[in-house]
Amino acid sequence: MPTHNSDMSSRIIALWRSVLFLTALSFIAPATQAQDVLGTADKILAVVGKNRIILQSDLDVQFAQYKAQDPSLSDTVKCNLLQQMIVQKLLVEQADRDSLLVSDDEVEESIERRIRYYISQYGSKEKLEEVAGKTIYQLKDGYRDAFREQLMAERMQSKILENVKITPAEVQSFYNKIPVDSLPFFPASVEVGQIVIDPPVSPELDSLARATLTDIRNQIVNEGKSFETMAGLYSADPGSRDNGGRYNDVNRTGGGWAPEFVAAAFRLQNGEVSPIVKTQFGYHIIQMIQRKGEVADLRHILIRPERTSGDFKKAIEKLDSVRSLLMAGKYSFPEAVGKFSTDEAAKMTGGMILDPQTGSSQLEMDKLDPAMVLMLDTIKVGSFSQPQLFTTDRGERSVRIVYLKDRTQPHKANLRDDYSKIQQVALSQKQAKKTEEWLMDRLPNYYIKIDPEYSSCGTFSRWHLDTASK
Repeated sequence: MPTHNSDMSSRIIALWRSVLFLTALSFIAPATQAQDVLGTADKILAVVGKNRIILQSDLDVQFAQYKAQDPSLSDTVKCNLLQQMIVQKLLVEQADRDSLLVSDDEVEESIERRIRYYISQYGSKEKLEEVAGKTIYQLKDGYRDAFREQLMAERMQSKILENVKITPAEVQSFYNKIPVDSLPFFPASVEVGQIVIDPPVSPELDSLARATLTDIRNQIVNEGKSFETMAGLYSADPGSRDNGGRYNDVNRTGGGWAPEFVAAAFRLQNGEVSPIVKTQFGYHIIQMIQRKGEVADLRHILIRPERTSGDFKKAIEKLDSVRSLLMAGKYSFPEAVGKFSTDEAAKMTGGMILDPQTGSSQLEMDKLDPAMVLMLDTIKVGSFSQPQLFTTDRGERSVRIVYLKDRTQPHKANLRDDYSKIQQVALSQKQAKKTEEWLMDRLPNYYIKIDPEYSSCGTFSRWHLDTASK
C-alpha cells in the first residue's frame, strides 16, 4: 500500500479494534482506581464554552479503566482520551444550543440500567458498593450530571450522523484498501437458532404449587413467620433465596421483570405482603421493603410447579414432530419459531441467538453454552438437532431443537464470511469522518482552553488552537 496512506491504515486498524473489542467506559470507577488519583492535586485540564470543565482526576480515572483492560497502554494514550472528552463536551455544548435536551426520567433510567448491569456483574448491590467505595445512592447522585451529558452528546451525535449511510460499493472499496497483513484474524463462529418448548405443567401439580405458596403466605401473614426466613427455606429463586428473597432497586419500567410481578409489587405499601401472583416463572408472593419513587427494594418467594418425566416426554414428542415438519420444508425456521416456540423473546429474532453486546447473529463458540457446543459437532450446516433437554438461563429444565444456519472456520477477515462486520467498521469510519468534519467546522464557534501540559499532543495540532491561552 502507498506510504501516504499509512495514517489511514493506522486509523483502519484502530477502528477494527474499537468496533470489535471496545468495552464502553463506565462512569462508575472502582474504589481502587479512585484511590490511584487520591492525594494528587487536581487541576483543570480543559474548559469548553463558559463552564464545561475537564479535571485531571477525570482523565486519570478514564485512563485507569482503559489500563485495567490493557496493561500495555502507555501514558501517551491520555492525549487521545483528553481529545475524546473535549469532543463530548463540544457535543453537549452544541446540543444545549440546539435545545436537544434530555428529561430527568431519561437520565434516571440510564443510571438505573447501568446500576443493574453492575449489580449483575458483581452479584449483589453490596458487592458493587464495596468495589465502588460508594453507596448506590451516592453513585446515582454523584454521576447524574455525567449521565445527562452523555445522553446529550449521544443525541447530538445521532443528529450529526442521521443521514450517514454506506453502500456495498463503499464497503468493497474500504476492504480493498486494508493491507493484507493488517486484516484481523477471526476465530471459528456459528449462526445458530433454537426452538424451545417448555413442558406443560399438569393441573394437579400446578394446584399443588399454588397451595404450597398459600400455606407459606398464611404462616407469614397470620402466624408471624419471618418472610426472610421463609424465603431462605422455600423459595425456588436461586438469585435471591440466599439473601432472604431480597432484590434492591427493582425498576417499575424495566429490568426484565415480569409485568404481572412489577404491577403487583408497586401496589403494595411498605411491609405489606402481596396476594399470590402468577408469572411465566411460577407463583410468587412479594413483600415491599421500601418504595423510592419508580424503584423499590422488595422480597419475594417463588414456588415453581414441578414437571414430571411424562411432561418432558410430551415436549420431546412435540419437538420431534416440529423437526419433521422443518426437514420436510413445511415451515421455514422463523415460521416454526413463531408457531411452536414457547419462548416469546425468541420470536423477535426468528429463533436466532444473538450476541448480547453487539446484536450480531455470528457467535464465537465461547458465547454458547457447553451443551450446545457439543451438539453442534454432530450436525451439519442447514440441519436440525434431535430434541434435547437443557437448562435455561433461569436455571430451569426445558427442551429444544437447535438449527445450525452457518459455520465459519478460523480465518482472516474476508467479504464473504464477514461482510456485516466489515460493513460496520466501514460505516464507523465514515461516521468518524463526518463527525470530524462537523467538529472542524464548529471549532471556531467555541471557546476552548487546554492546559499547556497537553499542548504537545499532536491530536490537537489540526485544531489550530492556542492551547496556552485561548
